[in-house]
Amino acid sequence: MIVRFGYVAMSTIIKNASPSRTMTYTHFAKLEDREAGLHRLTRIAEENLNNTLRLLKHNRASDIHLYRMSSKLIPLATHQELQDWDPFPYLAPAFQAIGDYAKQAGIRLSFHPDHFTVLSTPREEVLHNSIRDLAHHVRMLEAMGMDEHAKNNIHIGGAYGDKKTAGERFIHNFLALTPRIQRRLTLENDDKTFNAVETLEVSEKLGVPMVLDIHHQWVNNEGEAPMELWPRIQATWKEAHSTLPPKIHVSSPKSEKDIRGHADYVDIEPLLAFLRGIAASETHVDVMIEAKMKDEALFKLMEDMKSRVHEGVHIVDQATVEIEP
Repeated sequence: MIVRFGYVAMSTIIKNASPSRTMTYTHFAKLEDREAGLHRLTRIAEENLNNTLRLLKHNRASDIHLYRMSSKLIPLATHQELQDWDPFPYLAPAFQAIGDYAKQAGIRLSFHPDHFTVLSTPREEVLHNSIRDLAHHVRMLEAMGMDEHAKNNIHIGGAYGDKKTAGERFIHNFLALTPRIQRRLTLENDDKTFNAVETLEVSEKLGVPMVLDIHHQWVNNEGEAPMELWPRIQATWKEAHSTLPPKIHVSSPKSEKDIRGHADYVDIEPLLAFLRGIAASETHVDVMIEAKMKDEALFKLMEDMKSRVHEGVHIVDQATVEIEP
């Protein structure tokens, strides 16, 4: 089984390349010249996009084939008070450059909208804002020229005192989304509310691919081993007619007292045990590393993998391995 590793948004190795520079609305509102403020926001967005391209070039040189982009590429893009502002025409060349390069380099791109984007909410205002945020993420991917293989990954959301009703509300609100938004979505289990079994059931009902987070599954489960769920999770990708490899998320607990927090690096042992457990039934899987040290954690994991070459681990390139069952 071929396993490709990626990382999230920021590089700890490439300096001065943040794709997430921002401006608070409080600061923006204090500016006397609104047009000058909008121009400044646009220039910050342009710098974020240029830095994203820099990171993609770093990824290509490092054989990193998947990358989750920052959702904060355009500061204040979905703020209620700035709905008359449309920076996309000016930013079109920068977005297109990212998409062209990613396609040329064969890099799988994705977003993970922030935790306030929830479709299980009972509040109409929150739902409206969530849909607007999802539409914004879709528009960014479309501006890059990325087809529907580039996904937006979300959680089901909160239980709001009644998890069964919240799950049903999520399904209802999902089905009310435009197909343009629906086809871009994947669902991920979380570490406190909707566990892997519950998320998988919703994914199956909606025909949406599921992203398994093995750290979340470890701290929030119904007693199942993650490998037991894999055939069904694998099927959600096939049923969505996706030619993409299934994706999982990996991180390690920050400490014994903070088991839900993410550590700087990834412990190879549980990850390798899981990968060996699914290797006989899978040909390819992509692994998004959610460690605090970002790409440095990826390279550290690859060094750890090199120490296991006598245990059925084969190094393919700087960010890819082959795992024997």
